[in-house]
Amino acid sequence: MYNLVMKLAEVLLLALGLSMDAFAVAVAGGATMKKLHVPHALKMALFFGVFQALMPVLGWAAGLGLKDFISGWDHWLAFALLAAVGGKMLWESFEIKEESECGGGRSCPFDTGTLTVLAVATSLDALAVGLTFSMLRVSIIGPVLIIGAVTFVMTAAGVKIGSAGGHFFENKMEAAGGAVLIAIGLKILLEHLGVL
Repeated sequence: MYNLVMKLAEVLLLALGLSMDAFAVAVAGGATMKKLHVPHALKMALFFGVFQALMPVLGWAAGLGLKDFISGWDHWLAFALLAAVGGKMLWESFEIKEESECGGGRSCPFDTGTLTVLAVATSLDALAVGLTFSMLRVSIIGPVLIIGAVTFVMTAAGVKIGSAGGHFFENKMEAAGGAVLIAIGLKILLEHLGVL
């Protein structure tokens, strides 16, 4: 029983760690709304939760053969995607806008295309976790369900937190969100290059 509790605690901590990038992006996304739109929050939570659960499965299925190939460029891809989206948010935060919410020609973090890019970028680390599960011959079903559920909850909470404070800071929150995305991408890159 003790081993089961310890393994569950380890998986929960792993899930929380993996969900932190999604949480930060969700706060930045929520800041683009004057008031919380529950469908937007649920859509982002669903995208992030599904991708965060799918990536370990892909990594697990790929096994050892793909590990060397993925580890050589996953950090560059994550950095490029997050820097591009974050840079666009920063750029838009300095534009004069009549409307504070996303839409009307502005990029929206809740658009399906943008959500897909963000979900992939924030879940690449989970691919490596799946490869680790494969190497350790760990069952994938339980951890994947926990990782997806924790990410879903953390993302929904992040959107709520961002929307609650976003209208007070308007462009500053969007700039901060863009900077957060770039910082997350840089952190991923520097960790994989061994600088951090």
